[in-house]
Amino acid sequence: MTEEGSDRRTRVTVLVALAANLVIAAAKAVGGLAAGSPALLSEAAHSVADSLNEVFLLAALRRSRRPADRRHPFGYGKERFFWSLLAAVGIFVMGGCFSFFQGFEALTGGAQEGLGGYVAGLVVLGIALLAEGGSLLRALYQVRRQGGGRDGLRDPALRTVVAEDGTAVLGVTLAIAGMALHMVTGQVVWEAAASLAIGSLLVYVAYRLGRDARDQLIGEAADPEASGRIQALLRAQPEIDSVEALFTMKTGLDSALVAARVDLVPGLDSERVEEVAVRIKRSIARTVPEADQIFLDVTDRPAREAAESPAATGERGGA
Repeated sequence: MTEEGSDRRTRVTVLVALAANLVIAAAKAVGGLAAGSPALLSEAAHSVADSLNEVFLLAALRRSRRPADRRHPFGYGKERFFWSLLAAVGIFVMGGCFSFFQGFEALTGGAQEGLGGYVAGLVVLGIALLAEGGSLLRALYQVRRQGGGRDGLRDPALRTVVAEDGTAVLGVTLAIAGMALHMVTGQVVWEAAASLAIGSLLVYVAYRLGRDARDQLIGEAADPEASGRIQALLRAQPEIDSVEALFTMKTGLDSALVAARVDLVPGLDSERVEEVAVRIKRSIARTVPEADQIFLDVTDRPAREAAESPAATGERGGA
């Protein structure tokens, strides 16, 4: 699947989630105000947060594909991680904190005890459950098309949509249970507990998404499997005496920086060193297509160390 095709499908998935959340947020807010239900109002805040986050993700998809320029020579790929971090903050502040507020307010007697409008509220939540479930199925379908598992979820925008929709389905279920138990028992504590549970769920999801975005923003290494292929390729080169160090860093969804410090066998002149470096870079680019920035640093060992090197002693290998 091409990068453009993957982005197009992700954009459609985000737009589907955005449309569903906008409609659901309005319905939940009206129903929650009419019924005075803390659980329903918590879910309304959850949907508002999700809607704003979808806007962030659309911005990420558009801005992350901008070409490199003088100010950003490695491109704008990390824009995805930045906007995903903002989405996590939005879930925490707008969804989690408001849900905790509603729960505590209900426990301290601030919520209405009447049950008028609760039937309509449950109908709204039932419709929301269907809409959120449909959006989740769409996101999971794309995950499967992109390889499933970690491969399918490597796009932070798609990962955020899956997390939001999955959390929304579970949150709506909790709200329905809290409202139903309130209606049966007449105790608002059930709805308060549902609001607190929704808040805890949102805070946990925000923490996980934020942690992933943080790791990628501060410079996460490429996949171990890709690093292993690069290591094996470097060590297989007859001109390389040893691989002193290998550094990789993701610079975007489908791009990575590779920097290797290598010691060459003794006796190569400068022209030969240049030819070897060009050939190795091309081999790395073919082996790991996402490695679009490749740097080789040739170390300069003292004569005594060179004389004791594996090449000089007839051994092969690398550090």
